[in-house]
Amino acid sequence: MNKLFALLILPLMMACNGKSEPPAGEQIESESLAFSIDTLATGLENPWGMAFLPDGRILIAERPGRLRVFENGTLLPEPINGIPDIWAHGQGGLLDVVLHPGHEENGWIYLAYAARSNGGGNTAIARGRLDGMQFTDVEVLFHGQPHTSRPHHFGTRIVFDDEGYLFFTIGDRGEQDNAQRLSNHNGTVMRLHEDGRIPADNPFVDTPGAMPEIWSYGHRNIQGMALHPVTRELWAHEHGAQGGDEINRIMPGKNYGWPRVTHGINYDGTMISPDTTLAGMEDPVLHWTPSIAPCGLAFVEGDRYPEWQHNMLVGALAGQHIQRVVIENQQVTHTERLLEGFARFRDIRMGPDGHIYVLTEVPGLFFRIIPH
Repeated sequence: MNKLFALLILPLMMACNGKSEPPAGEQIESESLAFSIDTLATGLENPWGMAFLPDGRILIAERPGRLRVFENGTLLPEPINGIPDIWAHGQGGLLDVVLHPGHEENGWIYLAYAARSNGGGNTAIARGRLDGMQFTDVEVLFHGQPHTSRPHHFGTRIVFDDEGYLFFTIGDRGEQDNAQRLSNHNGTVMRLHEDGRIPADNPFVDTPGAMPEIWSYGHRNIQGMALHPVTRELWAHEHGAQGGDEINRIMPGKNYGWPRVTHGINYDGTMISPDTTLAGMEDPVLHWTPSIAPCGLAFVEGDRYPEWQHNMLVGALAGQHIQRVVIENQQVTHTERLLEGFARFRDIRMGPDGHIYVLTEVPGLFFRIIPH
């Protein structure tokens, strides 16, 4: 770290500890790009996801169960009314918000959230439309099985592909072995039609006893997922235990190994598995040991950041940085840590104006990255 960068990052670390506000407009030098932070809103509580409405408003999901609106440079104090009942339980709550690809024509907005049911609850997907500050026409499309009172690993992210299929994730819910069982939804990536119907060509739709929504399995807890801007392949990262966080290219019917293969160990130091690779299971494209706790994922697109074009940006919670990941021919060729020590990074998105937008918790910030 050069002296200039150290001097610039110190105020950011102070901001993380609540001692000052982030420095507005100060230039930060990365390996290939100088940038500054434009803070848009402060005081958010566990912000998890964001979506950009065609009229310029921005929706921000807060995990305790509030869908907020950022409008004309201001975070409105009152949340949107009428969203589904949110089970703010442990790591669960309101987790993601995504617009339908045809939102301008049909108005659909999709939510991923933890929902109660008998015996506890699990991750659910619902959609509705926005009428002023009211969520209307609400339809619950999916509710994961089984229900459990455990507070762990709800996932989740929502991604629409170019054909309009809806992908989303659920973690293993704290029961590791469920990620290897096709008879439940936990530890999986799933694919549905936009209205919740199950596609006839899903990989396990004809497998006896399997949940037909499953697209891939053997995942611990995916909290970042996006389409590659060139190949249009689905990529995701997931939390390991103590070590063993992963980046994976998500392919239909594949088993990503958890917990039978992992680079991590249990938090008490005991072994999860002696194997880091096994035949018939997908090896990660990249793994982080020690863990950075990845959350939020975006690929850089557009012409504002030519030095980062098509790079993957990964938010880190425990690692408190954004990791820039260069991928060439489906292999990681370089990584760089940005804004290290600033905050716990929860979500990263490309905005319609071509800027990178970021949500952090502790402190709860909403900002964009301005290239110089």
